[in-house]
Amino acid sequence: MIFTVAIDGPAAAGKGTISRAIAARFGLRHLDTGLLYRAVGRKVLEGAEPVAAARALVPEDLNVPGLRGSEAAAAASQVATIADVRAALVDFQRDFARFDGGAVLDGRDICTVICPDAAVKLYVTASPEVRAERRFLELSQAGADVTRDGVLQDVLARDARDMGRAEAPLVAAADAVVIDTSDMAIDEAVERAADVVAAARKD
Repeated sequence: MIFTVAIDGPAAAGKGTISRAIAARFGLRHLDTGLLYRAVGRKVLEGAEPVAAARALVPEDLNVPGLRGSEAAAAASQVATIADVRAALVDFQRDFARFDGGAVLDGRDICTVICPDAAVKLYVTASPEVRAERRFLELSQAGADVTRDGVLQDVLARDARDMGRAEAPLVAAADAVVIDTSDMAIDEAVERAADVVAAARKD
């Protein structure tokens, strides 16, 4: 059975945590599509040409150390503005979404571009200040030398790139269920998403 859950939203809104929880609860495969762009960004930082790096990407590239770091994140946001990079990664994502047994994909354009016919569409968001605080605490606990204001500026800059790019900008699909996690505990957000998925699976 093909059952696709598509989840979009800005950085540090909680969509990754929600996606993994939904996949585990309902027995679905999970793909953090942002890792695709981070992997391409990492290759670019190492000297590769962006489009060539995207076309040569293989699943093993998603397990490279450092993809969760801020350097890879910044590079990912930049390469994601390149139309040919995005086009090269579309088939990878759509093939994953058609997995027999169901799949959860989270990213920036899953509901609007990659899986517009997904059974469930969620847009997970939160205020920039809340997302920046979450990211600051995560980076600080990992030993990174960061400041709250610096992280907030990074979040705002990334939002501007993701929402302002000409190719597949970050936007909530018209038929997506919006989950604002600004004032939600993560468990509450997961339960809200799970209710939407459970209702769709009954239809």
